[in-house]
Order: sequence, then structure tokens, then C-alpha cells
Amino acid sequence: MPLLQLILVAVIQGITEFLPVSSSGHLILFPALTGFDDQGQLIDVAVHVGTLGAVVLYFWRDVKLGLDGLPRLLRGHVDTPGARLALGLIIATIPVVLVGAALHFTGLSDAMRSVKVIGWTMLIFGFVLYIADQKGGRDKKADNWNLRDALLMGLWQAISLIPGTSRSGITITGARWLGYGRQDTARLSMLMSIPTIVASAMLLGTEAAMNADIAALRDGALAAAFAFVSALLALTLMMRLLTHISFTPYVIYRAILGVALLMYAYGA
Repeated sequence: MPLLQLILVAVIQGITEFLPVSSSGHLILFPALTGFDDQGQLIDVAVHVGTLGAVVLYFWRDVKLGLDGLPRLLRGHVDTPGARLALGLIIATIPVVLVGAALHFTGLSDAMRSVKVIGWTMLIFGFVLYIADQKGGRDKKADNWNLRDALLMGLWQAISLIPGTSRSGITITGARWLGYGRQDTARLSMLMSIPTIVASAMLLGTEAAMNADIAALRDGALAAAFAFVSALLALTLMMRLLTHISFTPYVIYRAILGVALLMYAYGA
């Protein structure tokens, strides 16, 4: 794969994975609108692994807390913050894993990869995010995340399997409806991405890696590295900006892109 394409795909994924603008939608649009060949499943998995590294590093304190609580959870005890966080992440991941597996093995996931679908989801779920952000409360804290809210956010996350929805965007939307503040919603959304990306990489990555040659694996490693750097920068910037601004700028971006994509798709 040309180095320029590799870098562009990695940077697009890195920047958009944690912003509520849909990384998967942008990855689908990139070859459709530029004329580049589709980057393929291996590169898609590689750039997701790169963004996984970024979120683990940025939220290492929370990640360590959950990992420390996992052994206690496996012994049937949910009496520590770490065990509760680990259980919450597991519960929040179950819906997207079940729905994702169903879409993958039925072929419906490929059927939804179109400019029209992404255009509509950009508009619709951008509007839903705006309403949730404006109307949602700010009383709940991420440290007090409960299992009911984890399940509800997990159900919201399953909707993100529709291209253009945005995994971070839809989980942030769900958290804002539940009454979490902006920084807390972003924190929970990013933590939820960790087991979700791991599950996706396990589902898609094994087959892709087994069928890849040395050159493809090298491209994947480069893509992961570029995605890691760009994701870490984007994540750091977004978390800092949320102390001063709302999610409205991302909604405006989604609306402009959605309209442009629908005009393109319908030949206007």
C-alpha cells in the first residue's frame, strides 16, 4: 500500500475514533471519495489497535483500576471500585459484541457501507447528540457509574455498528441523557472503547493476519503507530476542550458533512 494512503488512513482513524464524528464512516468514505483502493480489513484492525493503545495510555489510571479489580470480580466479589468498573465495562460491551457478531456473519455489516447510509446517520445522530447535550443533566459522575447505566450505554453503543453513527458519539449521547457531565461522558465513552476494540480486533484480526503476507503486516504495524500518535493528540485536545465548550462544534461538522454526502449520493 502506498505510504501516503497508509498515513492518511491512520491519521483519519486516529483523529476521528474518539471524536463524536464516526471513524468507521470516515474510513468507508475515504476510498469511496478519493479513488484509493479500499485499505482492507487488516489495516482497519491495525489502526483500531493503534487507537486502543492511545486510550489505554491516556486513561491508564482507570485502566489499572479495572485490571486490579478483575481478579476480585472473577472470584464473585463486586465490593471494590475496580471490580465495579470491570463489571460495568463487561456489561456495556455485551450488546455490541452480540449485535456485531450477528451483523458480521450475516453480511449485513457490508450491506450498510454506503455513502447514503453515512450521510443520513451523520445528520440524524448528530441532531440526537445535540439534543442530549443541551437537555442532559450534569449531576452524575463517572466514578459512580452503576450497572444499570452501563447496560443502557452498552445498548446505545450497539447502535454505533450502523456506519456513520459514531461509537463515541452515541455513547456520549446516551451518557448525557443519563445525566453525566461532558467530561465524565467522554471518560466513560473512551473506557468503553477498550473492550469493544479488543473484541473487534479478535473477531476480525485473526483471519486478516493469517491471510496477510510480510509486507501487509509491516503496513499494519506502521498504520497502528501513526494511528496511535494521532489518536493520542486528538484525545488530549478533546478532553481539554470539553472544559470550555460543548459538543456543538462536532454536531455542526456532522451536519455539514451529512448534507454534503447526501447531495453527493443523490446526485444533487
